[in-house]
Amino acid sequence: MQYEHILFEIKNQVGRITLNRPKSFNSFIISMAKEVQHALEVCRDNAEVRAVYLTGAGRAFCAGEDLNEAIDPNGPGMKRIVEETYNPIIQKIRNLEKPVIGAVNGIAAGAGANIALACDICVAAESASFLQAFSKIGLIPDSGGTFFLPRLIGIQKAAALMMLGERISAKDAVSMNMIYKVFPDDSFVTESESLANTLATMPTVGLAYTKHLLNQSFISSLEDQLLLERDYQVQAGQTEDYQEGVKAFLEKRPPIFKGR
Repeated sequence: MQYEHILFEIKNQVGRITLNRPKSFNSFIISMAKEVQHALEVCRDNAEVRAVYLTGAGRAFCAGEDLNEAIDPNGPGMKRIVEETYNPIIQKIRNLEKPVIGAVNGIAAGAGANIALACDICVAAESASFLQAFSKIGLIPDSGGTFFLPRLIGIQKAAALMMLGERISAKDAVSMNMIYKVFPDDSFVTESESLANTLATMPTVGLAYTKHLLNQSFISSLEDQLLLERDYQVQAGQTEDYQEGVKAFLEKRPPIFKGR
C-alpha cells in the first residue's frame, strides 16, 4: 500500500507509524484511517516488528476527526466514520500481540486523545495536552474513550473531563494516572523512541500474554483471571525467551531475547 497521509517505517524492530496531515493537526479522514489500519496489520504480520510506535507529525499528535469530512453532505456520514475509522483502529491496537507506544508529541483531542489512551503505554511531551473535545460540538466520546478513560482515572474525573471538555496538560495527565510518563520537549523523541526500542528487545510472547490478560481483566472475575494467569504462565514457561531469561540470570548476564 502506498501511504499518502501517514509515514511508516520499520527500524530497530519497531514499526513506526506517524500521522502525517500536519496542516490539519493530523485530524482523521477515512483514507488516513485505512492507512493506519494497514500499517498496524503489517506490524501484526511482520515477525521483524516487536513493538509499535505511534506519533504525529508537526505540532499535534491528532486533533480527532476532520470536521470537513464529518459535515460534508456527500461525505461518509457519522456511522461509517466511526465504523471504518475509529473502531477498527482501537481493536487492532488492543488485539496486536506486540506492545504499542502512544507517543503524544502535541495536542491530542477527541478521538486523537482516546486512540493514545488505548495504547499499551502512553507518553507525552511536556508541552502536549489532552482534550475530550466531543461535548464542545454536541457529540459523545468515541474511540473507546468511555471504556478506557474511567478505568484509568476513575468515573468521576472521566465524566468531568468528558462533559466539561477541559484541556489537561501532560504533567496533569501523569499525576492523575491518565498516562505513563512525560518527557521534556527537547528530549521527547529520543526518550520515547528509546522506550519503544527497549520493548522491542524484550520477550515479545510474554508481553503478548500480558496484554491478553490485561484485556481480559476488564471482564473477568478474580477466579477466572487467576485461571488465565495459570494457563498463560504455563505457555510463557515453554518459550525460548523464558529459557534464555533463566540462563542469563544464572550466568549473571543481560538476557538476549529473540521474541520466541
